[in-house]
Amino acid sequence: MTFGFLGFGKMASALAQGMLQAGVCKSEQILVINRHPETIKNEVQQYGLVLAASTRRLVQQTDTIVLGTKPADSVQLLRDVRQDLEGKLLISVAAGITLEALQDAAGHRTRVIRAMPNAPSLVKQGATAYSLGDHATAGDAEVADKLFSAVGLVFRVREAALNAVTGLSGSGPAYVFIFVEALADGGVMMGLPREVALELAIQTVLGSAQMIRETRIHPAELREMVASPGGTTMAGIETLEARGLRYTIMSAVRSASERARELGRDR
Repeated sequence: MTFGFLGFGKMASALAQGMLQAGVCKSEQILVINRHPETIKNEVQQYGLVLAASTRRLVQQTDTIVLGTKPADSVQLLRDVRQDLEGKLLISVAAGITLEALQDAAGHRTRVIRAMPNAPSLVKQGATAYSLGDHATAGDAEVADKLFSAVGLVFRVREAALNAVTGLSGSGPAYVFIFVEALADGGVMMGLPREVALELAIQTVLGSAQMIRETRIHPAELREMVASPGGTTMAGIETLEARGLRYTIMSAVRSASERARELGRDR
């Protein structure tokens, strides 16, 4: 099977590297194209990928096309190669473009999958959710599973859930980055060197997440395990609850999800 990447930014590059390392395909089976080909020349050479002569040639020469262009450019790009997409599998990682819009642009003989990966895919710790279009097959789902499992966890969901996925795991890394930054700043405020504070904050978040995953104990129970009555942790939790951290995070997920829904309607 051959893969073609329409647009080769950071996410597409992470997917291609993950596929190669996982043995999904060989380097010569990956064709790429980018609006500014000079920006990806070194990467193409480093991994032995094939730089396509044109968008149309890329689509013609591959079985599965991964759409990673900017959302504003994606629909027209698909329309331009509509005839060449017939019988192909199109996997879109372009944010906010619905299956209906993708299918309309690519044609009804194209099998379509819409996916929402997230930034940690760049370090192979991603979380991706995807939805199948009406013409996509079980075999197509297996292709998506192989592709995205090369960079993290994969979940198949109904399309209506993708807006919530966007608000949670799509935007979630930014929330975590803010939390880690604030946690480190708190340590600096209390006298720690910045380098030490940041490393402590990073490891605290990493270790806590790993603890949830490995123990499979609910986060609320784990919180109770480390919060002794009348202790330091309870004093900190009181401040978090009083300032509405829990509600703020839930509201952020809702706001991002609603914005994703709005963007989908605008396409």
